[in-house]
Amino acid sequence: MKAVLAKAKLSEQAYHILREMITNCRFQPGARLNIQQLARDMEISRTPLWEAVNRLIQEGLLLSIPNRGVFAAEITPAAALEIYTVRAMLEGLAARLAAGNIRPEAVARMERILDRQYEMVEKQDLIGYSRFDFEFHDAIVQLSQNKFLQEMLDFIRGRTQPTRMNFLLLLKVSYEDHRAILEALKARDGGKAEKTIKTHVGRISRQLKRTLSQTQSEK
Repeated sequence: MKAVLAKAKLSEQAYHILREMITNCRFQPGARLNIQQLARDMEISRTPLWEAVNRLIQEGLLLSIPNRGVFAAEITPAAALEIYTVRAMLEGLAARLAAGNIRPEAVARMERILDRQYEMVEKQDLIGYSRFDFEFHDAIVQLSQNKFLQEMLDFIRGRTQPTRMNFLLLLKVSYEDHRAILEALKARDGGKAEKTIKTHVGRISRQLKRTLSQTQSEK
């Protein structure tokens, strides 16, 4: 029984590590995963790693191609646009709820996140920015104190990352949006927090539309 539990724990840990790597843009869309290297890096055997990989394949974050390997899934701009439309509504609700639950310690944590995010903007570090972007939005979702909303957004945010889009163009304005969102939360203004985060997510939607338009014009 202990061996089974240990194996299950390793598989769960590998799943969360891989999922974080995917959602934080550690893999480029369409990139092939080196399973052996990943197993060595995580210091686990390939069995629990494959269990984690198969779980992510079922979720649509990874893609298995026979005789070729496992690849980071690539969501088309059109599909990502649909997801971001839903995300804007759900995150808007989360921000409205979060404004009523904001506490000084949460504000302090979010301020630290944004300080680090500013450093990533200055460096034009997309991967580093993505990590702190995820932490900032996750803090808002946790403050909503709505478990069903948290589960839905956790799934959706995981699906929005693997898409080809020039997000570097949005780094500075996205950071400024985050500052505005935090100010609304500090003021406990749920309506403004909801409106601001919808505007923030809307910027990404508009960039996706431009990407989609360019893709269609090239055909």
